[in-house]
Amino acid sequence: MSDKKITVEQTGSAIGRPERQHRTLTGLGLTRIGKRRTLEDTPAVRGMIAKVAHLVKIVDEK
Repeated sequence: MSDKKITVEQTGSAIGRPERQHRTLTGLGLTRIGKRRTLEDTPAVRGMIAKVAHLVKIVDEK
């Protein structure tokens, strides 16, 4: 397991977006604008963030 953490914040709405992007945000644990989640910094999580990069921002990397 990785000891690195990454904090992401949802900055855009999922309304009107493709279902795949809704599911990706849900998979990241983001359900509304302004919500932040601290996740393990793994390639899978980085890939999910890349898919919805226009809806989230990286707040902190540790």
